[in-house]
Amino acid sequence: MSTKISTADARKKFSNIVNRVAFGKESIILTRRGEEIAALIAMDELRLLQELEDRIDIADAIKAIKEPGEDIPAGQFWKKLGI
Repeated sequence: MSTKISTADARKKFSNIVNRVAFGKESIILTRRGEEIAALIAMDELRLLQELEDRIDIADAIKAIKEPGEDIPAGQFWKKLGI
């Protein structure tokens, strides 16, 4: 379960909050005027989220490769992406 704390309180207790997240593995949701605006999570949780995102991206890329489609030159592809 995540704890909610206002950004004003977070500024006052920043060191304590960082320790709770880093060592207590507690997730903290930051709020401003009652609205959830950000979250602080431990590094191992961030790494897990990044790994899940990478796996989803890889699965999507494999799916796209297997779909029949138009072959275009790389230069034209990059141009379409604005790169």
